[in-house]
Amino acid sequence: LNKKAIEQATLVGLALNCSINEFNTFARKNYFYPDLPKGYQISQYELPIASKGYLDIDSPSPYPSPARRGDSLPPSGEGLGMRVVVRRVHIEEDTAKLSHEKNYALVDFNRAGVPLLEIVSEPDMRSVEAALSYATKIRAILRYLGVNSGDMEKGVLRFESNVSVRPSGSSELRTRTEIKNLNSFRALTRASAYEIERQIKVYEDGGEVVQETLGWDEARGVTVSQRGKEDAHDYRYFPEPDLPPLQLDRMWIDSIKSQLPELPEAKTRRFMEQYELKRQEAILLTSEKSLADYFEDVVSKSKSPAKTIHSWIAGEFMRYMNDSGLALEDIKLSAEQFAQLIDMVTDKTISGNSGKIVLNEMLNAKRGGDPAQIVKEKNLAQVSDTGVLQEAIERIRSDNPNEVEQFLAGKETIVQWLMGQVARATKGKADPNVAKELLVKALEKKRK
Repeated sequence: LNKKAIEQATLVGLALNCSINEFNTFARKNYFYPDLPKGYQISQYELPIASKGYLDIDSPSPYPSPARRGDSLPPSGEGLGMRVVVRRVHIEEDTAKLSHEKNYALVDFNRAGVPLLEIVSEPDMRSVEAALSYATKIRAILRYLGVNSGDMEKGVLRFESNVSVRPSGSSELRTRTEIKNLNSFRALTRASAYEIERQIKVYEDGGEVVQETLGWDEARGVTVSQRGKEDAHDYRYFPEPDLPPLQLDRMWIDSIKSQLPELPEAKTRRFMEQYELKRQEAILLTSEKSLADYFEDVVSKSKSPAKTIHSWIAGEFMRYMNDSGLALEDIKLSAEQFAQLIDMVTDKTISGNSGKIVLNEMLNAKRGGDPAQIVKEKNLAQVSDTGVLQEAIERIRSDNPNEVEQFLAGKETIVQWLMGQVARATKGKADPNVAKELLVKALEKKRK
């Protein structure tokens, strides 16, 4: 038995508010399939390592969580959409990887036998949106814990969507199908949505849904049958003869619990309280631990408000990350350099537009840079000199008599157009507040 796998499984169970079973056992799950040619899989059945947990998620689903089947759970967290009950967290061995091509399949055995952690939820999700919210939060927690990279395209994290439909108002859980090995959030949402519609059409046409395991054909956008879905008794579970029962010491479990970091939900709540952020703003920053740490590092080195720093990170900074495809770890802009730049905009040393130019320069330099030096080299310092601004405004006023007349006739919105001319004349370096005040005074003077 791999001790590290046990430690990490315990850590995940605790993070998902599960009870850790001090006594748990391994079972042999018997079935033959090309990805498991030895005919059985080592797994856990009756006594998994963790069980009876829950995860609160933000969900736009209009449907309430179903009855809790007698479970006594604390109330859902404030501001959260719903609670998903986690039935079990168990360890088993991974199978081989199957790649289907037309009428044949390729089998890659490189990952077969590697310890795998499986998290099983209750059927509490009532929409594709809820499933996506649950999946993204699970991935974030695993990355916060450091037990998984979350790189779904490499197959280190896979979701399996179990889908069943029912008439509106009914409590009956009808026949389900299981879509295996979904390796992206896009695949999870598209496959689940397709399967929901497929099952509805089957029932509306008078047919019956067959319990089976499905694959997802990304190219065609359809689910495809892989094999009949077995029930528990079909697997002929019996105690794994090569592994004795696992007895976990309570003090050892407590030592694992002490390793729990501040998890995404707790960090989100703290960001809302400490930095006065809205929930969606805090969720964005805490979606990745590295991003949350970077934000707090910038805040600690900046004189600007935390909400201002959030705006810069959520705007230009993340736009660059998305466009470049780079991870935060690949960006060399230090928190100190970013804080200096934001402060230069806040104290009006440079304008917001000039700040974006400097940030883009720092990011594309691949090594950050001194924002003050870049401002000097590019002559981007903001113009607040009233003499320089008045000269530009006087020229604009004389060059645009029609627009001046529109203002005098009561069309005050034309000021924004005239401000654009000021920005153009000063190459975007005019202090907008000073410039607007001088512009309005000059126009009003014309009225008199």
